[in-house]
Amino acid sequence: MDPRLEQLADILIHHSCRLEPGENVLIEAFDLPSPELVLHLVRKARACGAIPLVEFRQNRVLREWVCRADLETLKLAAEFDSARMERMQAYIGIRGSENTAEFAEVPEDALEQYQQHYMKPVHFGIRVPHTKWVVLRYPTPSMAQSANMSTESFEEFYFRVCTADYRAMEQAQEPLRQRMLRTDRVRIVSPGTDLSFSIKDIPVVTCHGRRNIPDGEVFTAPVRDSVNGTIQYNIPSRYQGTVFRNIRLTFQEGKVIEAQCDGESERLNKILDSDEGSRYIGEFSLGVNYEVRHPILDTLFDEKIGGSLHFTPGNAYTTTDNGNRSAVHWDLVLAQLPEQGGGEVWFDGELIRRDGLFVVEDLLPLNPI
Repeated sequence: MDPRLEQLADILIHHSCRLEPGENVLIEAFDLPSPELVLHLVRKARACGAIPLVEFRQNRVLREWVCRADLETLKLAAEFDSARMERMQAYIGIRGSENTAEFAEVPEDALEQYQQHYMKPVHFGIRVPHTKWVVLRYPTPSMAQSANMSTESFEEFYFRVCTADYRAMEQAQEPLRQRMLRTDRVRIVSPGTDLSFSIKDIPVVTCHGRRNIPDGEVFTAPVRDSVNGTIQYNIPSRYQGTVFRNIRLTFQEGKVIEAQCDGESERLNKILDSDEGSRYIGEFSLGVNYEVRHPILDTLFDEKIGGSLHFTPGNAYTTTDNGNRSAVHWDLVLAQLPEQGGGEVWFDGELIRRDGLFVVEDLLPLNPI
């Protein structure tokens, strides 16, 4: 067995989920080429006295089910899986993928129904607010291909990033959290971007391996109606099987009033019209993991790029709640390192980060050595 998988399992059980005796943990695995990581998780969960439940899923089967499920079927599945999720104290979601574009041709109305009537009640309604959850990708040749890397090189990158020293990361992030808690007005400036909003009185959360693997971000949410200006995202995003490039959103009093991208503007606007909350922002986050420097067309990695930020249409997390509710939560990323066009982040008129590097003394430890 690969010792790197055992190390990763140890992080997931003891650091991410902090499992305790008697707790139930659902381990949900998608398209894994090998059960090895799940075997480690089951053994380590039992060793600490927890009760693991395991479910294997295949995206190809899920795609077929989503395409053919009517409203009654979706509600029945949501009722069934909600009852199970309510019994869980922890959740580990492992996302492998044989084909990263598996959902590309699913009808938009089917995807919207699935989001509204299954994902929203089961995951946004129960898992996210009420369990100790963590979600991660599993390294596959498909992911390596999306990253334009050999399988071996990608695996080396994956395990280096995913088994980071998360306790040291937590300590380094705290000064940024304190600054964000004191901040009212934020301004983001980059090529094609001039955006202003308030984060006053919104909680701030540091991310160091407790929700996502890999990790490395500090997030909050804008005051819902405070967002004005335009943001030009420069990192491609795969959402519901479609790759969106150069998304440009313009806001007025918090709402997206114009949305464009390369070649998929119609589909982009349909996603943003999913419900009332999908044209408002539910999350603002600064990426601080400088081991991740280049996009690999996978949000769990790309949103952590050191020197990036993501500004997320859709649902707000209850931990940083601005009141926005939606079946959508779409982490769109703007990277500001010099090779990505540069840019600035300002807090209450003070320059905090330029060209992806922090420039104030208390935040310098976040920069790469």
